[in-house]
Amino acid sequence: MRRRARVLAVRSRDLAARARDRIRAAREHDPHAWHHHHGPPDPYPVGIRAGADGSDGVPPPLGSPAPGAPDLDGALGPGGVSGPPAHPSADGAAPRPAGRGAAAGAEGVVPFGLRMAAAWSWRLIVVIAGFYALLWAAAYLAVVIVPVLVALLLSALLQPGAAGLARRGWPPSLAAFTMLLVGLAVVAGIITLVVERFTAGFADLAAQVSQGLEQVQTFVVRSFPISEGQLADLLTEAQDALLDNQDTLASGALTTAVTVGEVVTGIVLALFTLFFFLKDGRSIWLWLVGLFPAASRAYLDEAARRSWRTLISYVRATVVVALVDAVGIGIGLAVLGVPLVIPLAALVFLGAFVPIIGGFLAGTVAVLVALVSNGPITALIALAVVIGVMQLEGHVLQPLLLGRAVRVHPLAVVLAIAAGLLVGGIFGALIAVPTVACVNVAGTYLSRRHEGPRPPEPRPERARPVVAAG
Repeated sequence: MRRRARVLAVRSRDLAARARDRIRAAREHDPHAWHHHHGPPDPYPVGIRAGADGSDGVPPPLGSPAPGAPDLDGALGPGGVSGPPAHPSADGAAPRPAGRGAAAGAEGVVPFGLRMAAAWSWRLIVVIAGFYALLWAAAYLAVVIVPVLVALLLSALLQPGAAGLARRGWPPSLAAFTMLLVGLAVVAGIITLVVERFTAGFADLAAQVSQGLEQVQTFVVRSFPISEGQLADLLTEAQDALLDNQDTLASGALTTAVTVGEVVTGIVLALFTLFFFLKDGRSIWLWLVGLFPAASRAYLDEAARRSWRTLISYVRATVVVALVDAVGIGIGLAVLGVPLVIPLAALVFLGAFVPIIGGFLAGTVAVLVALVSNGPITALIALAVVIGVMQLEGHVLQPLLLGRAVRVHPLAVVLAIAAGLLVGGIFGALIAVPTVACVNVAGTYLSRRHEGPRPPEPRPERARPVVAAG
């Protein structure tokens, strides 16, 4: 028992001595300490001092403060070694870390929040500059880009039919050409009907306009503090303004002639592009996706597939909503005896492709026609009909038909349409909502792409070349 007690006492003293040595070495070589260690450095710090652990030359353990000892992240990451530096300064004190010294001199003076704001600012400036350059290029090439986008929207409407014909054994070229002819026949039939009804109803409208204007004049004089003479003076000033701007109107007519030429060119290009979208749409996309890195092709292809399904659902639902708006407002105008019912219904149908505000603006035109042709009472009833149809569209049709396909907040829709009008005019307003819907779907998927299984890899090599080489 005594021998065992003596052994335990020796071991206790040895452990206490080793602990005191470690504490002293750590205090002497602490780079953040305020004291200065004078004299030559200890060539045998704790961990490699003879007798400290019962052997000489044994490598210091992991995390030891000895020079050359591996740090906790040395084998697991890019870290260095722990312990004091191998070459202390002249006064024996360890130099301060680089991050607290000269390397952080300039950045240490600038607040962290300001550095972060500057980093974000120049990146945002680069993104905005790139987006502006893209818009400028799109405006410069509008004669080409607009027909391609129109063809893309029409292909979203006609592509399911062409795909169905191809599944039944039709050749792709014949299926695409058939659906193209069907689309042209429908559009030509609508245009013919509108022009014919407009020509037939214009005489009745002209006969009713004078009587309607007299009713409007009487209503204005009775309802507002204005006399017939003042109203006549306003009409005379409007006529004089038109006569004074004849030159401007003439130059506008020349510009319209140039625009008509561009429209004809755009229609031909849109039809040509639509045919190849229906025939080789998948091959064209496989060629495009093959230009991206191989690691990102599967995710881009899946994002494009989801955006394409969203666009198809949007176009179908919008056609149904526009048809319901046109039929509802047209029936109301026909019951009220307003002339040009079919042309006005066609205008409502086209306006409904701009959600929320397009159908209402087209309905406002119908109300104005009712005002000048049938008087203010009929115009008020027509306005009530338009508002009722718009309420049916906003609270029943759009949530039912567009709710699952296009999950975009109404505020985002209005802001997108406003931005589209500012950037691209009527066409910009037309494509603003489907663009936002597709970008929303694709961006949501790409931001969460790693939460599910990896989608199947596309095969760009399967893209059929439209023109064979050699």
